Amino acid sequence: MEYRSLGRTGIKVSPLCLGCMNFGGKTSPEDSYAIIDRAIDAGINFLDTANVYSRGRSEEITGEALKRNGKRDQIILATKVHGVMDDTDPNMRGNTRRHIIQQVDASLKRLQTDYIDLYQIHRPQPDVPIDETLRALDDLIRSGKVRYIGTSTFAAWQVMEALMIAKELGLNRFICEQPPYNLLDRRIERELLPMTQTYGIATIPWSPLAGGLLAGKYQRDAEPPSGSRYENVKANEMQQKRYTDQAFDVIEGLESLAKNKGCSLSQFALAWCMSQPGVTSPIIGPRTMEQLEDNLKALDITISEEDKKEVDALIPPGRMVSAFYEANFGPHPFR
Repeated sequence: MEYRSLGRTGIKVSPLCLGCMNFGGKTSPEDSYAIIDRAIDAGINFLDTANVYSRGRSEEITGEALKRNGKRDQIILATKVHGVMDDTDPNMRGNTRRHIIQQVDASLKRLQTDYIDLYQIHRPQPDVPIDETLRALDDLIRSGKVRYIGTSTFAAWQVMEALMIAKELGLNRFICEQPPYNLLDRRIERELLPMTQTYGIATIPWSPLAGGLLAGKYQRDAEPPSGSRYENVKANEMQQKRYTDQAFDVIEGLESLAKNKGCSLSQFALAWCMSQPGVTSPIIGPRTMEQLEDNLKALDITISEEDKKEVDALIPPGRMVSAFYEANFGPHPFR
């Protein structure tokens, strides 16, 4: 496996990152352990979870899996903080110093580890000054609890503001951004990807399969499969922005490209995402071993320049037919 640098850090990570969101939710503990072991055996050394996934259960299962297989020191282990961890306590959420310091200790305990390789701010929070967040994260790095810090679903200007403040105050800077990026929503190519490439920020895309729309199981004129993510799409406003006729126009064209390449739609979509300039390691989120095995085969697929031209004809660079990139572009409250 050809490993890639994680931004400017020099750390090498696999070209696919194993997302652990389903572990503790739809995927049983024993199946989760097996998926993690198989991924590591295949060469994946990058695991990503978050405290909010099943309210800590994903972290617990991920930590237990690494304890069982004894591979913790070989893994770049990432988790995130920001989401609501208690519905009754208004301070058990967000990017404040209080919440970050409280939650890192909870995550360390659940993950059964002394340190987190990559600690990410799960979403921006404009009503909390970025210097407060950065000072708290810097303290965690200096204490040894965290090795590196990153962001998820930040706008390009928000990452740049954080880099500027970190330089001004002499604090550790963000080394990566985790945006949504797939063949149905290419909007990060406009500003975010050029920014990350310019400033040495690793890019770790989430939802490279567009929440399953690029997995090949949805058809335009058929009801979504029972138990699938889009089963109740008619009652979900966010999903309606994604499950569009325009999206299926692209999906149907991509299915032909994948067939001509001799691979599944999901494998083609992952291989394309891995091949894009500036992309470090797309996050896969298998629910079953079958899904993991399908995803791993994408590592053997080469996307040619001709393939990219055909993709661009279906979905031009920087365009969107299914809304995933929802970074907060609102005004900063302190300006």
